[in-house]
Amino acid sequence: MTTEPSETSADVGQTTPPIPSQSAPPPPEYVDPGPYLPVEASPEFAHLRRTMRGFAFPVTIAFLLWYVLYVILSAYARDFMGTKVVGNFNIAFVFGLLQFVSTFLIAWLYARFAARKLDPLADELRARVEAGSENAK
Repeated sequence: MTTEPSETSADVGQTTPPIPSQSAPPPPEYVDPGPYLPVEASPEFAHLRRTMRGFAFPVTIAFLLWYVLYVILSAYARDFMGTKVVGNFNIAFVFGLLQFVSTFLIAWLYARFAARKLDPLADELRARVEAGSENAK
């Protein structure tokens, strides 16, 4: 494909406008890892990670088991999943809706957990990094 207007095109009398030149995005600025390395090695950072994992891993495993149960029941327990609950709504429909409910519930629980347990620890670590970078200036 050329950037020059073409002599002929599908529309008689129309020319193709030139394509603007595209350049690569500018390289990211170098960020000195120096201030972050002591924080990463600190027991407070290890505690922050341990606290986050203590919530995230069990909840993730529980949700995946719940989802796999839904899929397995849908595939192999069709009579059970087809049982009418109310009107034309069956157990499969209710379980499907509960997948969405549990997703939003997990997001809400995580937001509460992070605000109470993770954010204060992260704020302390951030303050330490920012104080260290100000002293280096």
